[in-house]
Amino acid sequence: MAELAASVTRVVNAPVDTVWQVVTDLDGAVDTLTGVTHIERLAGEGYAVGTRWRETRKLMGKEASEEMWVVEVEAPIRTVVKAHSNGMDYTSGFTLKPAPGGTLLEMNFAGVSEAQSAVSKVLGAVFGRLGLRITRKMMAADLADFAAKAERIAST
Repeated sequence: MAELAASVTRVVNAPVDTVWQVVTDLDGAVDTLTGVTHIERLAGEGYAVGTRWRETRKLMGKEASEEMWVVEVEAPIRTVVKAHSNGMDYTSGFTLKPAPGGTLLEMNFAGVSEAQSAVSKVLGAVFGRLGLRITRKMMAADLADFAAKAERIAST
């Protein structure tokens, strides 16, 4: 079983509750996250365990859609989202902690493949590292977008 993992953190100059509001606002994600072009809510209202949506992102000039669902919520400090695509199980988690002047926002990502063949493992190792670099950049961009919106809200 091949696994990829990444973690990105950022200090946001806004209170934890404000950052939580922005991170969990699925209906406002298109206006918040520059990489997201469309959100289609599939199940649930608001943001709770079981909420499902299809998220479309523009990545390397192409659009890709993934179905995602909320599996854990510990408002306003932690949430976990899952997805499955092309033989990979993905887990993304957000943790919010009070910090001097605002909130420490951390995003963790893990991808696990069930591929067992030697060829699949080698290809996964080679392309996985490239994919992980792209994923880290996307995660950092998302955190920057969340921070910008939360800081705008906090300053009004």
